[in-house]
Parts: sequence; structure tokens; C-alpha cells
Amino acid sequence: MSDVTGPYAPGTPCWVDLMVSDQQAALDFYRDLFGWQGEVGPPETGGYAVCSLNGKPVAGIMTAMNRDGTKPDPTPPPVWTSYLATADVDATERKIVSNGGQVMMPGMDVMTLGRLSVASDPTGAVFGLWQAKDFPGAGIVNEPGAIIWNELDTSDTDAASSFYSTALGITAAPMEGGGGYYALNVDGRTVGGMQALSNIDGLPTGTPSHWLPYFAVDDTDSTVDALIRAGGNVLKPPFDMMAGRMAVVQDPQGAVFAVINAMGPESA
Repeated sequence: MSDVTGPYAPGTPCWVDLMVSDQQAALDFYRDLFGWQGEVGPPETGGYAVCSLNGKPVAGIMTAMNRDGTKPDPTPPPVWTSYLATADVDATERKIVSNGGQVMMPGMDVMTLGRLSVASDPTGAVFGLWQAKDFPGAGIVNEPGAIIWNELDTSDTDAASSFYSTALGITAAPMEGGGGYYALNVDGRTVGGMQALSNIDGLPTGTPSHWLPYFAVDDTDSTVDALIRAGGNVLKPPFDMMAGRMAVVQDPQGAVFAVINAMGPESA
């Protein structure tokens, strides 16, 4: 799977975006690293930039901003957000709250593109919701430079499993030979992964639960080298694992993501 033409099934990760203090610097960095094309959007979108790869939308980049259009003080840390598809943002928000989660940014319409919300699960991991209208989400996945995997790293896999199953219809199942790694499934199809924070070697003390986006690359080592030259930071150097060769890195503004040269069947 590479091009996506239809709507995403509810519960499936469908989009990722980045919030940073310097939007243009981020646009330049990811253009050079992944080949993305994007520019600051019009005022009515708050300047939101939809980045494209091979002419198809792949990710968003925006400036950290309050809902009234002012810049927050202090500026929040840069972060990638994974969005989960839903058929009804407002109904899903009610399920989130009734199952121990929190709504951080209530549902809002984005012109005719769709309706979005931002929430957190009971373990504190933040994620977005996207109810598609004119814009279904990422138009390309599983190709170098595009999203290939979304992973929930959580302080409590049991609590997270129960929450996502009840609130969003995402079920977790241990992966064979995964050493404590879980597949996240929607309608019998694997759409992401989950593991305990305690299962991750070298994780800084106090790291909160979070969703981690993985971007596909042709060569993990050369991508990491390019990232370093551009001012990025390596949190976990390239290493081989069951799905391929990956690394966990930060962009020059500090946003964390993973890169992977995947092996075997496509998995996003």
C-alpha cells in the first residue's frame, strides 16, 4: 500500500502533524530530509502547512498558537501528533471521557476539510481525532518519506488496551516474537503498535506516555547522518530489529520521531 484514495476506517491513524515555534525552519528541514514540499498556509488556516510527497499530502506543520491566534507563552515543546480517524468526533469525545481519557481541544470544524479534536488517553498519551469531509488524511503511506507506522509507548499497556478498544474500536494483541510488543488492530487489520515504556532501553527517566510516528526511509544510516548535519539529535542510533533497521531521533527544534528502512510486508 502506498497511495490512499478512500477514507480511513475509524480507529486507523490517518494523519500526523508537527507543532513547532519556527514553522519555516521545520519546512526547510523536512524538505531536505524527506523531500517534502510545503509552504505556510493562508491566514484562515492559521498558516497551517500541508506538506506533500509525490504530489500527495503526507503531513502537516504548524506554528504553536492559541485558539485565538496568539502565540502561547511559554511556547510548548515541539511535538508530532498522530490523528486517529473517526466517523463522529463529538461522539468519540464522549466515549473518551467516559473511559477515563480527557478532551484537551474540543471538536472544531476546519473549513470543509473535516472536524478535529485533540485528546489524551488515561495514561497521558496525546492524540488527535479526525472526522474527514473533503480531506481524508495522508494520501501516501509506506513509501520513503511518508508515514509507515504509529506506535503508542505507554506507562500502562492494560489500561491503554482497554481504553482504545472501548473508545475507538482499536484492539491490542501480542505480536509473536515481539518481546512485549503489541499489534494495534482495526477490523482485523494491523494499523500500529504498542509497548510499555519500561520495555524501551535507554528512555530518559520521566518520559511520559506518547504516540511515536515512524517515517519510512531508503537508508536509515544515511538519513540519520543527514539529520545530524542539519542540526538534529539522535536518541537511539540505528539498530536492527524484527521489522527492519530503525533509529529514534529529534529534529533541530526537538520534536521526536523514528525512521525505519522496513523489511518484509508493508505494515501501516
